Amino acid sequence: MSSRTAANPQVDPRGLRFAAGVTTVVLALTLVLNNPWPLAVQAVVFAISVAFGIQASPYGQFFKRVIRPRLGPPKELEDAAPPRFAQLVGLVFAVIGLIGYFAGVEVLGVVATGFALVAAFVNAAVGLCLGCEAYLLIQRIRTPSTATTT
Repeated sequence: MSSRTAANPQVDPRGLRFAAGVTTVVLALTLVLNNPWPLAVQAVVFAISVAFGIQASPYGQFFKRVIRPRLGPPKELEDAAPPRFAQLVGLVFAVIGLIGYFAGVEVLGVVATGFALVAAFVNAAVGLCLGCEAYLLIQRIRTPSTATTT
């Protein structure tokens, strides 16, 4: 029952899983082909999501325009902040991977891409966003609980 506002944008969780699935394929292609260019494309997608929001990414736009109309409205929406943070984490891993590949340190590229791939796959397969969980953990640490113990 959440409403979408500029201060608290909401996203369709089905779109997040779709994007994670596409990301999984792109990152797997990077590793299978041993080619950093799919990773570079994914880094751009991550950067767009971080800079302009999840819905602005190419995957988000495709989901919104092509897939979501066929599914109907979602049962509920989710806060966009945790997945946007997850995109930032993905961007960091993608950049580290690209640095590794282009600097000739292939193992760094493979490991960084592999970490991002595992996170994307887990999200796509079971709906568990590891970056989102990290965001929530950081928020709990930054915002002390107001509850008191007896």
